[in-house]
Amino acid sequence: MRLSLRLGLGVAVLAALSACADGPSSSSGGDPDARDTLQLAVPSAVIAPKEEVATYAVGDAEGYLAEEKLKVDVINTDGSVAAVQAVASNSADIAPADAGAILAAREKGVPVKAIGGLVRNWPWRMAVRPGSEVRRPADLKGKKIGVISLASGSAIYARAYASDAGLDAAGDVDLLPVGVGAQALAALEDGKVDVLALYTQAYTTIENTGTDLRYLDNSDAFDGIRSLTYVVTEKTLKEKKDVLTRYLRASYKALLFSAVNPEAAMRDGYQAFPQLLTGKKADDRIADDTRTLEAWIRTAVPATGEPGDFEDWGAISDAEWDKTVAYTRTAGQITEDVSLPELWDGSLLGGANDFAPADVIAKAKAAG
Repeated sequence: MRLSLRLGLGVAVLAALSACADGPSSSSGGDPDARDTLQLAVPSAVIAPKEEVATYAVGDAEGYLAEEKLKVDVINTDGSVAAVQAVASNSADIAPADAGAILAAREKGVPVKAIGGLVRNWPWRMAVRPGSEVRRPADLKGKKIGVISLASGSAIYARAYASDAGLDAAGDVDLLPVGVGAQALAALEDGKVDVLALYTQAYTTIENTGTDLRYLDNSDAFDGIRSLTYVVTEKTLKEKKDVLTRYLRASYKALLFSAVNPEAAMRDGYQAFPQLLTGKKADDRIADDTRTLEAWIRTAVPATGEPGDFEDWGAISDAEWDKTVAYTRTAGQITEDVSLPELWDGSLLGGANDFAPADVIAKAKAAG
């Protein structure tokens, strides 16, 4: 089942909801053949060749979810803030959400917890048309920045980028929601916005149309900041540790499969999300969509090395958290440092990494 969810609940309401509402998970009880059900919130309103393909779709099509006796339902939300809200209100069990959105919820007393990393390499970039007068970060003063939505990590990044450039993020730039894909490109080409603040995979989708873009540099301040991170409520973590561990394991196996054979992963994506085809045949879309998916995968796997060398899936170091917290404060999303023990629980990652990478790699290579 795939639903669309756009949430706007206040954090106080969310805290109350998360404390008293029953979650959507279902237990397999005593039936050894039954599957536990999890509700997964995707932090975007539109399905695209990114995490929902590389983790969920591949996990489903390649049998990794079945091996873990899991059934996963997917809902869409309008960005990371909304995805965290979905988890906090028990509309979903787990979501990959921007770490800044998790930190902001935690600071406001919403009892959510990060349990495993997903995107490890900073994915956000600023882009302009080749002839734009904007050539360096300081040139953004007085400009309009197109963000995916005001509830997405895109807006957080745009504010932090402006602050890092010495600008007043609240007064020197205007943020306008433009979505992604053709909608975002049209806003840039029509002059509605001067610059886009999107993630690498979204830019690949635009460039697949033959459009040229010029990218502004990110400063060293963005190195080591974590982005999409799996989030759950404290209650779900306490009650569903085994189920969550199994989900993380299936997710990371699917990601490894996707890194080895992104074209096979993309075809799995069409199976799970036929709307990705937009009425076309898979063979007519596969080349562009595979390039787009590869761009996302590069943000989620180690920047160096071969797939057989990848390890410690989901790990986030204290240093990375410290830098992520500092970034989120710079962006104005939080006002105080958040205690790491309150925010992060990596206790499931030992079990989540308990699989044989060679078996996954062999299966991916044989997938055609």
